[in-house]
Amino acid sequence: MPNEKTPAALGYRMPAEWEPHTATWLSWPRREGISFPDSFDRVRPILRTMVAALLESEPVNINVCNGAHEAEARATLAGLPNEYLTFYMIPTDEPWCRDHGPIFLTREDEPKLAVVDWDYNAWGGKYPPCDLDEVVPTRIAEKLGLPVYYPRMILEGGSIDVNGAGALLTTEGCLLNPNRNPQLTREQIEQRLRDYLGVREILWLGDGIEGDDTDGHIDDLTRFVGEGTVVTAVEADEFDANHAPLQTNLERLRGLTINGQPLEIAELPMPTKIVREGLRLPASYANFYIANESVLLPAFADPNDDVAVAVLQGAFPQRRVIPIDCRELIWGLGAFHCLTQQQPAL
Repeated sequence: MPNEKTPAALGYRMPAEWEPHTATWLSWPRREGISFPDSFDRVRPILRTMVAALLESEPVNINVCNGAHEAEARATLAGLPNEYLTFYMIPTDEPWCRDHGPIFLTREDEPKLAVVDWDYNAWGGKYPPCDLDEVVPTRIAEKLGLPVYYPRMILEGGSIDVNGAGALLTTEGCLLNPNRNPQLTREQIEQRLRDYLGVREILWLGDGIEGDDTDGHIDDLTRFVGEGTVVTAVEADEFDANHAPLQTNLERLRGLTINGQPLEIAELPMPTKIVREGLRLPASYANFYIANESVLLPAFADPNDDVAVAVLQGAFPQRRVIPIDCRELIWGLGAFHCLTQQQPAL
């Protein structure tokens, strides 16, 4: 039965990504899935590199469909430290655990950990079927013995970012898109975010980048790197399709406040435009993942890779920024933040 009181009323909040993790969750891609057409084997080395980097920092939990799927994943990860690697028989349709996975909440009282299970329709119904992905949060909560809260609203994890202290970033392009929650007003959406994530202030940006099939996820645009600090993607080329929307978002950020204080803003460059089979791919340095001891940064063999490393190293001086080549991974239209979901430490 759904809990009657909202998580916020019970003292729960969604921690910031840089707060300590117990583990990182992944959903291993299926060879027959749609995310990596004709490139599954070229993506496997990148997945191995990602998991190896994560394991230096924290345990990794991986959702797999069955024994054969687990064996395929283990073959890719052979030689990595098994004692921090756990497989769960939780079938998924696609590997984007950020969007279909659980959002974990914490509080001081027992039970200290809980899960929010938002509804899920594969980014506005673009990629059916998504029946397996839709129930992943509850399946994980069952495995861990955690309470589950059901907001009855479609939301992907990549569409929000929080500072852990009451503020949330999102975009109108995604959350207000009629392919998600046409029955809900902006105010009703905001109320659910407050009730189920324990936030107070909601900071809205506009549109996403070209090639982003999520309708503008925030994790390709702007990310909190501190309670009052963000990094935001900017495109220097005025003739690039991303220049105008990213400038608009930058101007919005300059006018936003948290607790009455203006945001500190660091600019992240965009990599050079990547086109494959006629499609603009949503390559963005903002799709980094903050692990306990490192930051996994998507890299694109681009001159701006080094600039992005420097920006993030400045934001996280105590963590090692690890650039990993994502030129094959981005063909699936996502990178490290899209693939991961953090379980906060208690």
